Amino acid sequence: MHQEPTARRLVAPATTHGPLAGRSPWLVLAVLCTTVFIIVVDGTIVNVALPTFVRELGATTSQLQWIVDAYVLVFAGLLMAAGSIGDRYGRKGVLLLGLVVFGLTSLGAAFASTAGELIAWRAVMGVGGALIFPATLALLVNVFTNPKQRAVAIAVWAATSGLAVALGPVTGGLLLRHFWWGSVFLVNVPVILLAMVMIAWIVPTSRDTTVHRFDPLGVLLSIAGIGLLVWAVIEGPHHGWLSVDSALAFGVAGALLATFVWWERRIDHPMLDVGVFTNMRFTAGSLSVTFAFFALFGFIFMVTQYFQFVRGYDTLEAGLRTVPFALFTGIAAPLSAKLAAHTGTKAVVAAGLASMAVGFAWTTRLDVDSSYWLIVGQMLFMGGGLGLVNAPATEAIMGSLPPEKAGVGSAVNDTARELGGTLGVAIVGSLFASIYAGRLGELLTGTPVPDDALAIAKQSVGAGAAVAVAAGEQFGPQAQELVQGAVNQSFMEGFHAGSWVSSGVVALGAVLAWRFLPSRGHHHGTDAANGPTLVASDRPVVASAMEVSG
Repeated sequence: MHQEPTARRLVAPATTHGPLAGRSPWLVLAVLCTTVFIIVVDGTIVNVALPTFVRELGATTSQLQWIVDAYVLVFAGLLMAAGSIGDRYGRKGVLLLGLVVFGLTSLGAAFASTAGELIAWRAVMGVGGALIFPATLALLVNVFTNPKQRAVAIAVWAATSGLAVALGPVTGGLLLRHFWWGSVFLVNVPVILLAMVMIAWIVPTSRDTTVHRFDPLGVLLSIAGIGLLVWAVIEGPHHGWLSVDSALAFGVAGALLATFVWWERRIDHPMLDVGVFTNMRFTAGSLSVTFAFFALFGFIFMVTQYFQFVRGYDTLEAGLRTVPFALFTGIAAPLSAKLAAHTGTKAVVAAGLASMAVGFAWTTRLDVDSSYWLIVGQMLFMGGGLGLVNAPATEAIMGSLPPEKAGVGSAVNDTARELGGTLGVAIVGSLFASIYAGRLGELLTGTPVPDDALAIAKQSVGAGAAVAVAAGEQFGPQAQELVQGAVNQSFMEGFHAGSWVSSGVVALGAVLAWRFLPSRGHHHGTDAANGPTLVASDRPVVASAMEVSG
C-alpha cells in the first residue's frame, strides 16, 4: 500500500452475469429502496404506538424505553459485523437472511402478549435490521459503478430513508386508528415477502474477493465496543452522565474500541481498514451524518410530544403534520447530487447543516398556540437541510472506498446515523426532561396540587396532562387550566433549550464540514472496456478483484 501521487487506473478483473444482465440498475435501486423504506418506517411506527402499548400491554415507562432501545442497541452493535460478513460471503445472501429474520420477528412481535415478549422480539428484529441495512447500500454501490449515476442513486436511497422517517407516523396513525396494535408489525410481512421475491429475481450479489480470512476477534470487539457504547448513551440519563456506572461503561467501551483499532491495524485481513479514517472525506462525511441525525432525532423526540400533548392532536393528526418535512427532504435529496456535482460536496453539506441550524433555532420561537404554517416554514429549513446533507455525505463515505469494501463502508455510515440519533435522544431528551421537571416544580409549588401528583407530573408531559385532567375532576376547570398551563409552559421551556442544543450541534457540524470535507473527491468507478477501475484518491489504494454474480 502507498499513497498515489497522480491519477492512474488500476484495473481489476470482474465478472457480471446472472440477474443483472439485461435489467436496468434503476430497477435494482427501486427494489433496494423498497426494502430500506419498510425497515425505517418500522422504527417510527413503533414510536407512534408507544401510548397504545401502555393501554394494551400495561407497559411501564421503562418497558416503553426498551421496546425502542432493544432494537437500537442490537442493530447498532451488529452493523459493523454484518457489513463485514456481507463483504466476505455475499451481500445478497446476507440481505435475504436479514429479511427472513426481520419478517419472522415482525410476526412474533405482532402477537406478543406482554411487554417483555415484545421487547425480546424487538431485540431479535435488530439482528435482521443490521443484516439488511448495510447490504442495501453496498449492493447499490456495486451496481452503480459510474460515479455520477452512483451519486444520484445514493441520493434516491437517502431520500427514501428520509421520507420513511417522516411518513412512519402517518402510517402508524392510520393503522392504529383502524386496526389493533399488532398491525404496526404485521404490515411488514407482506412487503418483506414481495421484496424477497424481487431481490432473488433482480438483484445481483457482490462480495470482496480480496479477503479470504474471517476476523472473528475483530467482529467480537466491534460488537462489544459499539454495543456497550450505545448502552452507555441510552442509560446515561437514568444513571447520570457523571455517575460511576456511566463512567465505567464509557471507559470499558473506549478500551474495547481502542483494542479493536489496534487489532485491525495489526492483522493482514482486517474487518475494517481503520486507515480510511485518515481520509478526511471519509471521516468528515461520517461526522456530518452523525451531527445531522443527532439534531434530527433529538428534535423528533420533542416535537412528537409537542403535537400530541401540547397541541392535542391524535396519532394520525400528528403524523399528517410531519408530512411537509418528508416532502422537503424528498425534494432536496435528489437535487443535492446535482448541486454537489457543480459546487462540490463541501459546499452542499455545509449549507445543508447550516440550513438545519437555522430551522432548529427558529423553533425556539414556537409557542403553545403558534400557527402551523410557522412550523411548516421551520420544516422547510430542517427537512431541506437534511436532504442536502444526507446524500452527499453518504456518497463521500462510499466514494472513498473501493466497491469491494462497500459493506463495511455502509456499516460505518449506518453506525454514524444510529450513534448520532441515539446520542441526540439521550442528550437532548435528558436536558429537556431536567428543565421540564424543574420548571414545573417551580410553577406548581404552593398550589393545591399534592406532592405525589406533582412528582407524577414531573415524569413526563403526558403524565402532566393526566394530572391536569385529574385536578380538573377533583377541583374544577380552573384547577385543570392551572396545571395544564404550567405543564405547557414547562414543556416549551425545555423544548426551546433542546432546540438550541440541536441548532448548535449542526452549526458546529457545518463549520467542521466546511473546514475538513474536501470540495471534491476522486471516485472508484468502472471503465467500460476494462472493468472496475480505481482512480487516484486521497487514501492508500490497492487494486483488487471484485466478483459480481447472480
